[in-house]
Amino acid sequence: MNPLVLTILLTGLGLGTTITFMSSHWLLAWMGLEINTLAIIPLMIHHHHPRAVEATTKYFLAQATAAATILFASMTNAWITGEWGIQHMTHPLPTTLTILALALKIGLAPLHSWLPEVLQGLDYTTGLILSTWQKLAPFALLLQILPTSSDLLILLGLLSTLIAGWAGLNQTQLRKILAYSSIAHLGWMTLVLQFSPPLALLTLLFYLIMTSSAFMMFKLNNTTNVNTLATSWTKTPVVAALSPLILLSLGGLPPLSGFAPKWLILSELTNQQMGTLATIAALSALLSLYFYLRLSYAMTLTMFPHSPLTPTSWRFTTPHLTLPLSISATATIFLLPLTPAAVSLITP
Repeated sequence: MNPLVLTILLTGLGLGTTITFMSSHWLLAWMGLEINTLAIIPLMIHHHHPRAVEATTKYFLAQATAAATILFASMTNAWITGEWGIQHMTHPLPTTLTILALALKIGLAPLHSWLPEVLQGLDYTTGLILSTWQKLAPFALLLQILPTSSDLLILLGLLSTLIAGWAGLNQTQLRKILAYSSIAHLGWMTLVLQFSPPLALLTLLFYLIMTSSAFMMFKLNNTTNVNTLATSWTKTPVVAALSPLILLSLGGLPPLSGFAPKWLILSELTNQQMGTLATIAALSALLSLYFYLRLSYAMTLTMFPHSPLTPTSWRFTTPHLTLPLSISATATIFLLPLTPAAVSLITP
């Protein structure tokens, strides 16, 4: 892609998210979301592959449906209450519609079916943007319209953790596994969102770091399914050795960084007298941990069958930039000791 065009598109992504962050009026927030959507579509389709075209079409239809629902809900709220402000969503009807539309935008279950199919048709760089940056603006709107008590948010979060855990068990495509991982992590954030918004933001920060590490690791190895992970030790032995730490951190296994937000969320749910919900969420984490363990096993403990007489093309030097992966992988592995400091900052 032309560097000038790429710069314009990335600027549009940043501008759309910034407008949504700064807006207190629903029309401005909707405008920011639309700029964000229109800026990423050329990035998704620039390979001109049929799968990329299909993924872009599905993404556009899902985002257009969510945007239309948000606009309808904001107009309904203005008709009922006379207010266009984001923080003046007092009537339950527009509030429910807006929560469902934002859940469709970020891919919460049961409105998640578009996300694995879209990610499967994209390259890892665009998939990383879709799984991280594109979640920020809708999540900021969810924080602003947060009701005092909403069973809908708890239901969406619980369904996301359970459905993503079950659906990821029999997947062999890495991008679909990462999509279900994203759905599960967003479900954890949604569970605790109304009880402790700072804790949800801390979980979002950990999710961004860990997901970036996973995407860049798979891009560096140029692997798209579980079977090809077995060649990782010949391509990048250091990354293959560190991969279980990154993947198990995504699964929330102690003493890795991903354990901290899950433990804090379970503690907060228990303090809110929701022991049953915390138990179900903890059991759903075991489902996700299984397919992370499967990926770790395939990447480190299996060897790709090959004859020594055939050329090994995977031994060539990789052209990818490894500094971002080094930074994010280090943060993914060693952030746990800094969690008390982060918690002290978010605790009033």
